[in-house]
Amino acid sequence: MTFHIRRSLLAAVAIAVAPFAASAQDFTPSNPECIAPANPGGGWDFTCRQVGKSLQDQGIIGSTMQVVNLSGGGGGVAFAAVVNKRADDNDLIVAASSATATRLAQNAFPGNTMDQVRWIGSIGADYGVIAVAKDSPINTLPELLEQMKSDPKSISIGGGSAVGGWDHLKVLIAAQEAGITDVRGVKYIAFAGGGEAVTQLLAGSLQAFTGDLSEAKGFVESGDIKVIAVLAPERLGGEFADLPTAREQGIDAIGANWRGFYAPGDMSDAAYDYWVNAIGTLYASDEWKTVMENNGLAPLDLQGDEFQAFVQDSVDSITALSKEIGILQ
Repeated sequence: MTFHIRRSLLAAVAIAVAPFAASAQDFTPSNPECIAPANPGGGWDFTCRQVGKSLQDQGIIGSTMQVVNLSGGGGGVAFAAVVNKRADDNDLIVAASSATATRLAQNAFPGNTMDQVRWIGSIGADYGVIAVAKDSPINTLPELLEQMKSDPKSISIGGGSAVGGWDHLKVLIAAQEAGITDVRGVKYIAFAGGGEAVTQLLAGSLQAFTGDLSEAKGFVESGDIKVIAVLAPERLGGEFADLPTAREQGIDAIGANWRGFYAPGDMSDAAYDYWVNAIGTLYASDEWKTVMENNGLAPLDLQGDEFQAFVQDSVDSITALSKEIGILQ
């Protein structure tokens, strides 16, 4: 059993789409709102807060975007709330990522499917990381994986997605690349968000953390954690240049988490066009390029129909991967 899907996911992240049409003028949100489907401190929270701030700072939206944290069910609580209670809300967007696609692919949102919402656009791709506490005796990814291989119960790894979710899958990819044949024995603990998982790592309840660079960044800067692997094809630039990749340590594991937004399924076409243009305008700005560089985001420029097709491809790929490891029948 091998993880054939990971390279196709990486290739999809390399897609670049041409700039889209000029901004829609026949709709303006009166009370713009972004739902982050997790507790504060994780990747979805970062997506809402950073994008909301940047949209306002650049005058792309005319008022402050309210950010609402609605955690639960790996994003399922928020998805169900949007579908069932706010299906025609033109002022609302919701943070999404590969974790969202993973849960949809695994039928983890009971009764909900990706076609019940409208997919707006991406703001970049966030490479995965595996990290340990600053005082951990483990300093490299091979050391961690060797300990997992020799004594699986001694290593608990936590992340901000549910069991079988994207954070979990990234660890399983690395584990199998290291020769761990029974990846079902890897001890993964799910938390409501990446920030909560890191808190438990620092408290000593976990031996390692799996997440994305954007949610680990603050803890790296504070010196609380040490990243033992970035799941990127090569080293990142800027302030992240010192972080080693899994590949350079002999573990050929790649994990790119796209970040973007969906909207209620019955949002008007005028409102949908407005938000597609707003996110696309933001992505094309020099200011957003700086945000991406500062937070380790890789390019992923997709809006509207192209983003819808990309999410569908993500769901299809993760469905196949989940079947390979026995999460889906």
